[in-house]
Amino acid sequence: MTRSRSGAYVSWRPPVAGAWLAAATPAGVRDLAGGNPDPDLLPDLAQVLRRIGPPRQLYGGDPADPQLLERARAEFDRVGICSRDLAVVSGALDGIERALQAQLRPGDVVAVEDPGFAGLFALLRALGLALRPVAVDAKGMIPAALADALEEGVAAVIVNPRGQNPTGASLDEERAAALSRALDDAPDVMVLEDDHLGPIAGAPRLTLTAGRRRWATARSLAKSLGPDLRLAVLAGDAQTISRVRGRQAVGPGWVSMLLQRTGAILWADDACAERLEEASATYGERRERFVTALAERGIQVEAPAGINVWIPVPDETQVVQALHAQGWAVTAGAPFRLQSEPAIRVTISTLQADEARALATAIDEALRPGQRTRAA
Repeated sequence: MTRSRSGAYVSWRPPVAGAWLAAATPAGVRDLAGGNPDPDLLPDLAQVLRRIGPPRQLYGGDPADPQLLERARAEFDRVGICSRDLAVVSGALDGIERALQAQLRPGDVVAVEDPGFAGLFALLRALGLALRPVAVDAKGMIPAALADALEEGVAAVIVNPRGQNPTGASLDEERAAALSRALDDAPDVMVLEDDHLGPIAGAPRLTLTAGRRRWATARSLAKSLGPDLRLAVLAGDAQTISRVRGRQAVGPGWVSMLLQRTGAILWADDACAERLEEASATYGERRERFVTALAERGIQVEAPAGINVWIPVPDETQVVQALHAQGWAVTAGAPFRLQSEPAIRVTISTLQADEARALATAIDEALRPGQRTRAA
């Protein structure tokens, strides 16, 4: 049971694997529901794999590739994140899970963005943690809403610093400063950051972790370099990272050195960096083109970064079904919401110019005149 009137609760939905994922898209329906990057904008792993001198990792060896840690430290230091203590994990959510297990216990309350990432919600439920929704706008958590959650006594706060899934919300310096001031009044609360998009987010990297006693931030390589590259680097306070690495040592041991070396080579490659810049620019163009097409039809939304567009609707089921009948698969917002209003999520990573206009028209028709919601 959670504290009465706290706004936190454990959902009745069980932590069933894959329960929040969209169903398979039928043939002939354009899939804009999966949340995936554009495969054509990912680096060519085949070329990199031919360059790797396969490491011969044995039991008892160092669990982290020094080249990967070197690249991670350089990036963390550049954006003001302490890089003294690092761990290599199997993706951002794996890092978040391990950091939470290092410091929290079942029944603790965690402040989360609402709307927020459905996969994170499922993970927290599986860990027996209570979710305290915090409202967001285009710049991330609303400071007053976070202050309310902190006053109620949450144990941790989890934020997406840029390109948030599903809204694209991204911190700017003013918002980051305001949230940091709110967090200063709760020095023992753990702060976790999920930088799942990295350089393809289309927004600068800011952090709320500076000076915190308990914190962790995950820099994923999976969305930018390829989802099958199950790899992220986790920075955090010394105790958290020590516990994460200790738990790994008695479980999986380490993340495959082949994956780590591949990530390190890609991270250091100038051609790969240029390709990631191209990908970020392309996603930005596709996102803005779609938002503009919606605006031309009187549907006002904000999508500051990322590869998804969050569109408020009066009835998710009706709109999703109407779009499906016209050949478009989008995601109902329910798995991403706790207390926020209904919406749909459209993944724009592969959305072409002619498709943007056609989809905007289809959404306009699905909403029906007179039933549109106010601007997002």
